Amino acid sequence: MGMSAHSIAAVVVAGGRGERVGGPVPKQYQPLNGQPLIRWSLSRFAAYPAIHPILAVIHPDFEALHEEAVAGLDLLPAVHGGATRQESVLNGLKALRVHAPEFVLVHDAARPFVSDHLLEQIVQSLLKGRCGVIPVTDITDTVKYRSGNEVTGTADRDRLVCAQTPQGFPYAGILAAHEQAHGRTLTDDSAVAEAAGMTVIAINGDRANIKITHDEDFALSCNQTEVSTGTGYDAHALVTGDHVMLCGVRVDHDRTLEGNTDGDVGLHALVDAILGALGCGDLGQHFPVNDASWRGRPSGDLVDVARNLMAERCATLLHADITLMCQKPRLAPHQGAMRHSVAGLLDVGEPRVNIKVTSTDGLGFLGRCEGIAAAATVTIRRPLP
Repeated sequence: MGMSAHSIAAVVVAGGRGERVGGPVPKQYQPLNGQPLIRWSLSRFAAYPAIHPILAVIHPDFEALHEEAVAGLDLLPAVHGGATRQESVLNGLKALRVHAPEFVLVHDAARPFVSDHLLEQIVQSLLKGRCGVIPVTDITDTVKYRSGNEVTGTADRDRLVCAQTPQGFPYAGILAAHEQAHGRTLTDDSAVAEAAGMTVIAINGDRANIKITHDEDFALSCNQTEVSTGTGYDAHALVTGDHVMLCGVRVDHDRTLEGNTDGDVGLHALVDAILGALGCGDLGQHFPVNDASWRGRPSGDLVDVARNLMAERCATLLHADITLMCQKPRLAPHQGAMRHSVAGLLDVGEPRVNIKVTSTDGLGFLGRCEGIAAAATVTIRRPLP
């Protein structure tokens, strides 16, 4: 993905009302596996290093919904759409003028499962051919012509393909094409490019790159995600003090946990497990022990970082199981408070969190009350890579 020498921007179109899905808000702001649909789409581009800047084109009535849906993502300020998709794309392209990108990808927000592989193929084709590039899939059903209810003919499906987004173009060329097409009814950007005489090539699309159009598509799209599991472990020594912090709960004790933060091994193991489930390394890589900026801070701040990493990757936490291991202090009376604390830090319901405590029957450094250890297992749902 080392293509930083080329400027590749993205416009994600979300200017409609999504009325075919129904519901109190447009489809692009309805939840899909715990995240607004538009966030899934924008996150795929934000996670791809070669694509920047990124902006969304939205309906002016839904600015507040949009800001809430994309909080934390590195995006340009959204621009308002027009009466048609073509007008909306043109507004987005005009907003990119000041950035003068070499290329631009135009994508429908209703396609939340764009893979890195598809983005890579489109970008590589753009750089090689410097013409329009669209992903397409073959038609497997027989296609009929009809007049009312009467079948009037059969199409040659070998000559037909289904166009997907994102579609990539040289920026100056597609901007000029959209300006020329202003006021015409064209259903996608390749049609705009074709009308202006631009060469457009087709590459293999991805059948998982579905478009959410109807209500039932939300249920079907659950199959486009995967479940992954991560494990974490941490241990800290006990030193002179008057309490320990475990899973965000203060427990009075004649000793305290040594550590760069507040020493909360339960939360440390939890964060380590989240990083594992995301494939993002380990605790030491993200929070080095020699990093003074974390000294004395509550370990809940580490959980916030892990939650942000999940949000950036459109991952949803399904379950967290934490086991605390120590001889003293006695932790059983605090399990309920710990469960409540962890659920709050993760912003999930308490049924998604489990806290277990165990002594070690006097064995090892834990049995000698020299330290406290914790292990965690986390299960998340995330988009297919």
